[in-house]
Amino acid sequence: MRPRTIVLVLAVAVGLGLLTGRFVLPAPSAAGTPRTTPSAAASSPGSGSPAPRPASGPITNRHLLTAAEFRKVGLSKRIYVRDRVGDGNYANATCTGEKTLGETLGAYGAHFRGLVTNEKAGTDGDPTQAGNIDDQVAREVADDAGSRALAQNYAERLLLEEVPCQSEPATHWVYGPTHTIDVAADITASWMGVYSGDLNTTGTAPRGKEPCGGIAVLRNGSHYGVLEVDACLGSAAMTRIVRAAVTRL
Repeated sequence: MRPRTIVLVLAVAVGLGLLTGRFVLPAPSAAGTPRTTPSAAASSPGSGSPAPRPASGPITNRHLLTAAEFRKVGLSKRIYVRDRVGDGNYANATCTGEKTLGETLGAYGAHFRGLVTNEKAGTDGDPTQAGNIDDQVAREVADDAGSRALAQNYAERLLLEEVPCQSEPATHWVYGPTHTIDVAADITASWMGVYSGDLNTTGTAPRGKEPCGGIAVLRNGSHYGVLEVDACLGSAAMTRIVRAAVTRL
């Protein structure tokens, strides 16, 4: 076939391709545009369910974390739920000094929920706390502050109580850095992973290591709470549990 004929055939083929849409050149990317879509885009407004609305009014058991959330992150043991209303210690005693929520914030009617793997778990008249720490999956304490501003104040104070445990002598267990989860306006949580003493060689949490459970301070509208996770969960599972807890709160 002559060169002139070949050129003519190719020109016709390209022309037909453009007419049928088979040969479409991609539009040039803008300089600096990332090649992957950020994961946050999946939850952006208009792309799925509407953002949850901040809570208000009295706390009830339906606002507290359920055992089902722990099954979603791989815990296979049966989990028993134990609830009570009143006062009591609400976070790691090493950081809070064995104080009760009433002593710290004047809240004497908070909701306490213990998630345990022993049906007979309970100690000192508190069914939400297992006598054996190995039986405790998690424990949540929550209440209504009466206003969003006061709930924010309470949450900030409760979080500050835990900060000293981010720095402990070597070989003592220690909290890791603070992670923040913002679900929506006025629905936010901060959590710290816990690391065993054998991983604490410098006085702070080791870099590049996974936590084994942790503690979170929650705020949803006028509701606030503290969630301690004793089950040995890593960062991804902790993030999922804390997000579920603050969204439900």
